[in-house]
Amino acid sequence: MNATPPLNIHVVDSFTDRPFGGNPAGVCLLPAGPWPEDQWMRRIAAEMNHSETAFALPSAAGADADWSIRWFTPLVETNLCGHATLATRHVLRTERGLLGPIRFSSRWNGVLVAEADADGTVVLDFPAAPGTRVPVPEGLAEALGVAPEATFRTGALGDLLTVLPDEASVRAVTPDLAALAELTRAEELRGVIITARAAGADGEHGSAYDTEHGAEYDFVSRFFSPSEGIPEDPVTGSAHTALAPYWSDRLGRESLTGLQASARAGLVRTVVLGDRVRLSGSAVTILSGTLGESAARGCGPGGGVDQQR
Repeated sequence: MNATPPLNIHVVDSFTDRPFGGNPAGVCLLPAGPWPEDQWMRRIAAEMNHSETAFALPSAAGADADWSIRWFTPLVETNLCGHATLATRHVLRTERGLLGPIRFSSRWNGVLVAEADADGTVVLDFPAAPGTRVPVPEGLAEALGVAPEATFRTGALGDLLTVLPDEASVRAVTPDLAALAELTRAEELRGVIITARAAGADGEHGSAYDTEHGAEYDFVSRFFSPSEGIPEDPVTGSAHTALAPYWSDRLGRESLTGLQASARAGLVRTVVLGDRVRLSGSAVTILSGTLGESAARGCGPGGGVDQQR
């Protein structure tokens, strides 16, 4: 009986240049061949127990993309994940020595380009997700504990971008997660983004300085997705495909920096280019290991590894 080939898995902190900051993601680079069963990937993501785990599969020769990528939360497959894509591109640089742009084929968002520089910076090129203003859903203010100024539905992204009065309001929110989960299910939302402009040192709205990261930021946000198993996401790259167009319109600038004010926190640098958004940040590998043979055996279609790979 042939031994199951080893399958490596990594934990990477994204949108940070130091360990234990930003947003941790699992990354599993799969061998060439067909995708494993969805149930196996969900189980691996649940075992990793991070907000998302990315699975990347090398593309066949002549394909439009270099790799295919999918993202799973501990409960479901999700349609887009910025920080896990950044983490995957980081691993391809550190483990495979691949620099420059890599094209990832995704199931719902076409081809996504991620470029890695020698200094470790990763730049993601994602479709913009501008929001359409909608009435504030019933129960949202109660679930957040603060009255929103405006709400926007972000189209294919499936989030509710919620504008709050100021940065202090964003930081102070302690949501009723059960109520928020019920609301997002009823409204068929992935999650809720809360955001406000950065508060300047003089109390005026403007740029602010984050001493922990040593950088200025233009807006602040947080992201909640309890119905998908993510009470609060530490740093959400995909949410910035909606945040960047919104704040670019408000502030009249293409290039902005967002601070996601979770407990771990992280900075996302954004550039709006028409119907695309470029997101950039750093990443740090926290650990790398090998799946046990019995766990890796489920990688192949039908629950076994394809020995022809």
